[in-house]
Amino acid sequence: MGTQPEIAALSFEEALKALEDVVRRLESGEAPLDESIELYARGDALRAHCQSRLDAAQARIEAIVADRDGRPVGVKPFDDAAGPA
Repeated sequence: MGTQPEIAALSFEEALKALEDVVRRLESGEAPLDESIELYARGDALRAHCQSRLDAAQARIEAIVADRDGRPVGVKPFDDAAGPA
């Protein structure tokens, strides 16, 4: 497992694919116990990395909500920024 790229360098899509591979390998039941433990630890790190990337993306797409005078008073999710569909 030492040849796998560092998790921090992976894009969201690469990390998600790697996580799916880990899950598939664990679910197959073919990995020995020590490898299963390493796979589980890597899977947890990949999950955390994916969540971090999603959180960062959400923060970037939030819209600033302004009051009548144009002062920022909060944020609203990107989904609400466009108004009703």
